[in-house]
Amino acid sequence: MDVPLSELDQLARRFAGDRHDAYSGRALARAYEEFLSRRRTPLAPFVLQVDEKEYPTFFAMLADPNAKSATAELRLEPAPPAGPAWDYLRPFERLSVRPDGTGDLYPRDSGPPQRAVVRLLLREHYLPRSRSEEDRAATGGSRVSLGALFGTLEEGVSACRKSSLLPFSAALLAYLPDERIRFELDLVRSNLLADPRAGHLPSARRVRRTSRLAWGVDRAIARGDLSLLASRCLEVLIESNGLTAVELAHIFGGVRELVDSALQGLVERQWVTFDHRMAIYRPRLEAFLPAVGPITEPVRSVGPVADPALRTSVQELLAAADARATCPLCGNPLPPGPRGILCEICAAKVGTT
Repeated sequence: MDVPLSELDQLARRFAGDRHDAYSGRALARAYEEFLSRRRTPLAPFVLQVDEKEYPTFFAMLADPNAKSATAELRLEPAPPAGPAWDYLRPFERLSVRPDGTGDLYPRDSGPPQRAVVRLLLREHYLPRSRSEEDRAATGGSRVSLGALFGTLEEGVSACRKSSLLPFSAALLAYLPDERIRFELDLVRSNLLADPRAGHLPSARRVRRTSRLAWGVDRAIARGDLSLLASRCLEVLIESNGLTAVELAHIFGGVRELVDSALQGLVERQWVTFDHRMAIYRPRLEAFLPAVGPITEPVRSVGPVADPALRTSVQELLAAADARATCPLCGNPLPPGPRGILCEICAAKVGTT
């Protein structure tokens, strides 16, 4: 059941006060209807339990001042059986999160839980603004970023309350020892969503990336300066060996021209390259690993280089980037060689060693 617009309107008035005037109320109604029109495939309804109290919706928890989000659990009711609907995800029945941002993913087959580092990434949202505030923003005033990556659920909830932000959708990012799984949540309908690639792109074409690489991608997206479509295209491209604009338009069900525009923006940022001969967009993985220095020149296709010293392989470039890798929890440098996303101390605390 959808959270009604009236409930969101009351919450905006409570958090934003006079900022949520008649102009802001109409804008909220438009944003609400636009979000509902972009229907994604639901996988299962979820129930949220925070500090041992159960909430039917995320907004019910947000409205409760006593909900501090010290511990939280997202439970699927009912949890769907394993099958094609879970493509690109990992079947589970509940995900518990501790105050330090670590959590346990309980699989659908009742096996032992998997330890993970869990982060919250805000997606689509509405920020109450009066007409005067909107005019100032349009002329170069302060803006609030679309995405934000929070270390704990409590941080995310506190940020929403402080800025009067109403999140329509979010992603729970579970960093496992071998990969990162992204669980998309429709907060208005209280649904876990299927991955947009499910049913549109064979799962065999997925290229699994390390948690450390995914961490770099997630931080880049969390800056909030990408459109939602560009962010989603980047997430899909990263886990592939390359896709065409037609394939991406099929995945997201949008207009080809909009996908082309989003992809060109990623190329300009030097996060993606375009193969003109095959019309394929490919990710530049090295752009999301700790680098020796900023990338200042675009990648160009060049002929053979006469000087052997300049024939540096991609593996050597990535090795140089790995030398600057740090643990996302404590910030300490990571040792060279094969490793996960965490240092040994943090991995031992989380239980991933």
